[in-house]
Amino acid sequence: MALTYRCLIIDDESPAHKALISHISKFDELEHSGSAFSGMEALKLLNANQYDIIFLDINMPVISGVELMEMQPNRPLTIVTTAYSDFALSAYQNDAIDYLLKPISPEKFAKAIEKAKTYFSGSNIKKNIDTETKTFSCRVNGQTIDMMLSDIIYIESLGNYMKLYSTKHNLPHIIYGSLSSIAAEINCTSFVQVHRSFIVNTNKISSVTFKSLTMSNGEIIPVGRKYQILLDNLIR
Repeated sequence: MALTYRCLIIDDESPAHKALISHISKFDELEHSGSAFSGMEALKLLNANQYDIIFLDINMPVISGVELMEMQPNRPLTIVTTAYSDFALSAYQNDAIDYLLKPISPEKFAKAIEKAKTYFSGSNIKKNIDTETKTFSCRVNGQTIDMMLSDIIYIESLGNYMKLYSTKHNLPHIIYGSLSSIAAEINCTSFVQVHRSFIVNTNKISSVTFKSLTMSNGEIIPVGRKYQILLDNLIR
């Protein structure tokens, strides 16, 4: 049986939704599974549901498409759909698979879907990751160490470096890299970016307030204004 890819459309204009729904309907392997008319609405849907492909507009109020990509490094495969050519570099830097300018022709849409299918065929993006057995490797003081993802409490950005806090060590590990790169490597739904400088393991959250999280080690993590919409679903 052929795979079906669940698609989410994120655009603040109704005509764009209608056009994309029409394109999607012409592909048996695509399923229109959701529509969001703002970045805030999209964050709620992405946090509550599973999608394989998102069609993302750039110019939206409050949270732009680029900002949403930066906030959701582990988001589904992303095809940018926009009337603006200025943001192509930012889109590709945030791992968009394609950048389609409106109005989108059937031919260009079909090519984007072929890129997506090629990507899926060569990856395990549709497989679930078990945080209890998944390990993460990093270089610390010139040595490579492996740690369980389930032991990581949170990760804090320090410019070109990061502090990684775990349940197994009293002091944080200092490792080289960016939050976006480590989020892509972890690639697990238990980890959520709640601030431009913090990624947290949601299983290690002790309590939630409007603007902060208290972690299992007692540390209080700030929640960025544009990430506050995620708080409703952090604790089940």
